[in-house]
Amino acid sequence: MPALKTAKTTFRKQPAPSYVAAHSVAVSMPIADIARFLQDNLGQRLTARMAGISDAKQVGRWASGSSNPRPEAETRLRDAIQIFHLIQSAESVYTARAWMIGMNPQLEDMAPALCIADDRARDVMVAARAYVEATDRTRAVAPTGA
Repeated sequence: MPALKTAKTTFRKQPAPSYVAAHSVAVSMPIADIARFLQDNLGQRLTARMAGISDAKQVGRWASGSSNPRPEAETRLRDAIQIFHLIQSAESVYTARAWMIGMNPQLEDMAPALCIADDRARDVMVAARAYVEATDRTRAVAPTGA
């Protein structure tokens, strides 16, 4: 994060509230709840693909709390929910789902969910932030009712 310097003090630029809220969700939500949320919103197969596993039924076991994902899979699931929540906070759950599964020009026209599966969560977060910032700018300049 860039530092803002003044004569006496250095201040860190604070991330926007939606970024902080999305991060809070990703780090505080139990992994079973994350698996259930992603399974419900993106499907069991895509959630398994993002997590890097071939057995889609394993996602259901994680969601029920009967087993836990390996650390690598948990990291991908937490990344996915953070990104999903960021888009959802700017738009809707439906838009977030469409954004995650649709082609994205900032990701060489790959779906963000598939980029997460390919260990490119950081690239996906950059694209998500750009999308949210563009949405915020569009709303800021949109005319209000007549």
